[in-house]
Amino acid sequence: MQRISSRQNSIVAKYKNVAAGGDDALMLLDGVHLVGEALSAKVPLTHLLVASEAADRSDIRPLIDGAVRAGAEVATASAPVMRAASPVRSSSPIVALANRPQPGEGKLYGGKPALVLIACGVQDPGNIGAIARAVEAAGGSGLVATNGCADPFGWKALRGSMGSAFRLPIVVDRSIEHAVARARHHGCRIVAMVPREGQTLESVDLGCPTVVLVGGEGHGLPASLVDAAEVRVTIPMQPPVESLNTATSAALVLYEARRQRLVSRPTL
Repeated sequence: MQRISSRQNSIVAKYKNVAAGGDDALMLLDGVHLVGEALSAKVPLTHLLVASEAADRSDIRPLIDGAVRAGAEVATASAPVMRAASPVRSSSPIVALANRPQPGEGKLYGGKPALVLIACGVQDPGNIGAIARAVEAAGGSGLVATNGCADPFGWKALRGSMGSAFRLPIVVDRSIEHAVARARHHGCRIVAMVPREGQTLESVDLGCPTVVLVGGEGHGLPASLVDAAEVRVTIPMQPPVESLNTATSAALVLYEARRQRLVSRPTL
């Protein structure tokens, strides 16, 4: 394995560029858990960087072997280099670069019936990662990140998704209008989450092919999209609480959809 001892090495510069969002084709995986999840999901790793003193650890050696088998380049690095390559405050003993998944529209809407979440203006990467985790956990079909959303494949969002971003179909579409139009093309009903005056979750049929629209932490969804949605849903809250975290709201509606679909599923 190559050993890197200089923070000015071109490989270190590449890690820093990807962490800063400078490469649309790659994503940075930070830490033992994410690297392991990526290997399990057969995400194509291109490079693995390991702290020299950690290379023989029982939790890291299998990751090195897995990366080598997958064809990734592997290098060890000094502590100062790891601090430069890892974007977290306390640098991890292992980081990797991997190709971003490129799911097609068919994977988003191929489930029967589809359950897709479209996020608009969710600027916090931890929230967009948590939403991806909730979609997968609830059995959803996929996630579309649109106008103003944090990059779902940025390193902070990936940490928030805890590996779900490697398995769940995720599409980045800079136009929410286009994303909604494509959902309608696939026969989905549009359900918009609104802070007040919407229907209750239990009163809405979420068993049919459904797309759920959630807005950002501050401004919510554009009024034009709310008006055009077939259904508007509000989660009741005990005063004086006026709003929920957007990832929490997404999880509630996704799990209500899961509940309805499990109840309606015929028993054998």
